[in-house]
Amino acid sequence: MTTDSQALAIRTRDLNLWYGTFQALFDVDLKIKQGIITSLIGPSGCGKSTFLRSVNRINERLGYVRINGAIEVLGKNIYDEDVELVQVRKQIGMVFQRPNPLPISIRDNVLFGYNIHTQGRRPSYREQDDVVENALRQVLLWDEVKDKLKSKATELSLEEQQKLCIARLIPVKPGVLLMDEPCSALDPKGTEAVEELIWELRDNYTILIVTHNMAQARRTSEECIFMLMGKVIEHTATNTMFVTPAQQETADYIEGRYG
Repeated sequence: MTTDSQALAIRTRDLNLWYGTFQALFDVDLKIKQGIITSLIGPSGCGKSTFLRSVNRINERLGYVRINGAIEVLGKNIYDEDVELVQVRKQIGMVFQRPNPLPISIRDNVLFGYNIHTQGRRPSYREQDDVVENALRQVLLWDEVKDKLKSKATELSLEEQQKLCIARLIPVKPGVLLMDEPCSALDPKGTEAVEELIWELRDNYTILIVTHNMAQARRTSEECIFMLMGKVIEHTATNTMFVTPAQQETADYIEGRYG
């Protein structure tokens, strides 16, 4: 593990979270490196998605959620009083289990966040065209949709919709991409395509992906975190975790004894 804070995308210290009186996260201390893909695995209800949603402050929408501890993203505690939520969402993109394109055109979907974050000036149509093409090329979708950019995004296949949702984040230039079971709604072919995309994106983004799929975690990530009952049990190189896990709980989960 690196100890150089400049090389960390996400660092948490003594992170605890409660839903009302139920504690979901316990003293989570993590150092997630910049520029790699890290997978987060564990049985249902272990706190994976709760942790992910804490990193871009989605959880605070629920009035009964209480958090203490620190979450630093690219060196800044996102819960500091001087941090604006809109900047957090700009810096940290989120991809959900099911694709959630807006019921507007493909072009307008890609530009949605970009236009919000360029308030105060009006980008030219040519500039917007360049933004759309660049984003769609990055997610390997341009060739499929370049002739139907005015069509509704909801008419795309699920695989294409999920790629579009990732494309929607790119113009905002986030430093970190959070992905919560991004392939769970896809068939095997769609899963393969999105996994290929995730691997392509790792050169430009730090990616943290929650998955129940052990094979997917092994294929797509360079480091892996195993959580159980709201606690981090192990965090190491993915190959190490799957071949020689350090903790018995990790081995039991990987070998299918529970979860």
